[in-house]
Amino acid sequence: MSTETYSATAVSDDMIERFSRVPAANVGDAQERFGIIAGLRPIWAGAAVTGRAYTVWTRSGDNLYIHKALDDARPGDVIVVNGSGDDTRALIGDLIGIRAKSLGIAGFVIDGAVRDADALAELGLPVFARSVTPAGPYKNGPGRLNEPVALGGVVVSPGDVIVADADGVVVVKAADADTVIVAAEDVVAREASKRESFSSGMR
Repeated sequence: MSTETYSATAVSDDMIERFSRVPAANVGDAQERFGIIAGLRPIWAGAAVTGRAYTVWTRSGDNLYIHKALDDARPGDVIVVNGSGDDTRALIGDLIGIRAKSLGIAGFVIDGAVRDADALAELGLPVFARSVTPAGPYKNGPGRLNEPVALGGVVVSPGDVIVADADGVVVVKAADADTVIVAAEDVVAREASKRESFSSGMR
């Protein structure tokens, strides 16, 4: 298990703030549609989160290492879990949600299932997952923390930028964040100009 929290290329708080103002779709556009995790959606309407990834790799249907992650992750982190896309057992619910919220965790991105969707919505904790099920998890392990993981064919490393909203989840490599944010902000500006032109009847 790694004890290094982030990759050598750390993404600043100011950079995270800039990414938080850009829709996930535009971030995906800015990196040629790479880094988009297919099939993950918010479990409640209006959920959105931007932050640095803290990664977890766990056995299907087992959340022991998600509990361990909460002992190590920093406020503002997004806990990103490779749960092998398994939809038979929920990896988190409202109890983990309450603890995560109290610790300042920004949200969760889970390649697997979750439960207690209404309670997580009431908490205001952004959670993105593949499915929802009432079935609870095991707590036996094994698992890995803070190592590169793969979700939906996309590799996520500790410290990468996560941008997630109603459209889904996009990952930006920490080393590319400076370049991608400039390109993403340019996409936002160009689309705003097009909307104005289209609204005025221009072609």
